[in-house]
Amino acid sequence: MNRRHDIDALRVIAFAFLILYHVGMLYVGEWGWHIKSAYTSDALQLPMLFMNRWRMDLIFLISGMAAAFVLKSGETGRFLAMRSWRLLLPLTFGIVAVVPVQPYVQGVTNGVVEPGFWNFLAEYYTAKRWPENAFDGWEHGYTWNHLWYLAYLWVYTLVLAALLPALRSGGGRRLADGFGNLRGVALLVLPGLPLLLYSLTLQPHFPERGDFIHDWYRNAVYFTVFVYGFVIARHDGFWREALRLRKIALAFALTVFAVYAIARHDLPDEIPYWHEVVIVTLRNLYVWAALLAILGWAHALLNRPFAWLPRANEAVYPWYMLHQSLIVLIAYWLVPLKLGGFWECVLVIAGTVGGCWVLHEYVIRRVALLRPLFGLKPLGAAREPSALRMAAYGIVPFATLVIIVVSRG
Repeated sequence: MNRRHDIDALRVIAFAFLILYHVGMLYVGEWGWHIKSAYTSDALQLPMLFMNRWRMDLIFLISGMAAAFVLKSGETGRFLAMRSWRLLLPLTFGIVAVVPVQPYVQGVTNGVVEPGFWNFLAEYYTAKRWPENAFDGWEHGYTWNHLWYLAYLWVYTLVLAALLPALRSGGGRRLADGFGNLRGVALLVLPGLPLLLYSLTLQPHFPERGDFIHDWYRNAVYFTVFVYGFVIARHDGFWREALRLRKIALAFALTVFAVYAIARHDLPDEIPYWHEVVIVTLRNLYVWAALLAILGWAHALLNRPFAWLPRANEAVYPWYMLHQSLIVLIAYWLVPLKLGGFWECVLVIAGTVGGCWVLHEYVIRRVALLRPLFGLKPLGAAREPSALRMAAYGIVPFATLVIIVVSRG
C-alpha cells in the first residue's frame, strides 16, 4: 500500500495546532494554566473551545491509524517492543530533563516554590511531596504535564495488541467492515454516540485529572477514537465516503458548534438536567463531525508527497516534547516586562518555534545519543536494537522512575 501522505501531513498539522493552542492558554481568560499573561482575554474562549473539543481526539485518531500501518501480521511482539522504546524512553527522559521547568515556573508563580531552578531540581529529583497546589502533579512529586499523551498511548497500544485476535476474528472483521461501510447520515452521527454515552455516564463521576488511573472518562474517549483510527486506516470505503461527505461534515460541524456555543453561553450555576444533556449531545456530535470533516478535507488536499513533509514529520516528536517547556519558560521571562499583549505573544511564538527548530535541527537530530531520547530513529544505517533490548530500553527506565516516586511519595 502506498504511503498515506495525508495522514503524515495531518499529524504535522495537528501537533502544530497543539503548539498554538498551548500558546493560547497563556492568554485565554478564566482558564487556569502553569503561567498566565497579564493580557488575558475572555474573547479567546470561543476559538479555544472550538479547537479544544477535538484536538486530542484527532491526535489519538491519527495514532490509531499509525498503529494500523506499522503493525504487521506476526510481528506484534516487535511492534510492542518498538512502541515501548519510542514512547516510554522519551517519556522518562522528558519527565526528568524537559518537563521540570514547568513545575518550577508554576511553583514560583504561585508563591510556593522559592526562586532558584537548580535548588528546585535538587528537591524535585527526590520525588518529595510538595506543598498543596505548588504545581500540577504536586502530590506525586514528579509530573509528566503535557507528556501524559505518551503514557496513555503506550497503554492503549498494549490493550490494542491484546485485542488483536478478537479484531482479526470473523466477528471482529465484520464489525470493522460495518464501521467502514457506514454511509451518509449514519457515518456523520453513529460514531459519536459512544462518546456521548461516556459523557453521560462516566464524565460526571471521573473528572479529568491526568493521572491515568482515575481518568476513566478520558480513557474511554481516547481509546475509542484510537481504535476508530486503527479500524479505518486501511478501509478504502471509509475514505471514499469521508471524501464525499467533507463539505457536508464541515457544514454540520460548524452548525452544531454554533448551537452548542449558544446553548452553553452565560449559564447560571444550576441548570436543568435536560439542558445538560442537550449541551453534552451537541458537544459530542460536533467532535465526531469535526473529525470526519478534517479527515475528508485532509484526504482531498494533503495526499501528495510535499517536499517539506519528511523533515516536518521527523520533527513532530522533538517539537512536541520541547514546545510547552519553551512556552512556559519564555513566558516566565517576558510576562514581568509588560511588553504589551501583541509583542509578548509574538515573542512567545517566535521563541518557541525558533527554540524547537534550533534544538531539533542542530542538536537532537545530529547527536546519536539524543535521538532515541526524543523518539527519533537511529542515525543513518545504524542497526536497530533487538526487540528485547528495545523493550528493556523503554520499560526499565520508566519502571525505575515509577518505583522511585511510589517509594518516596
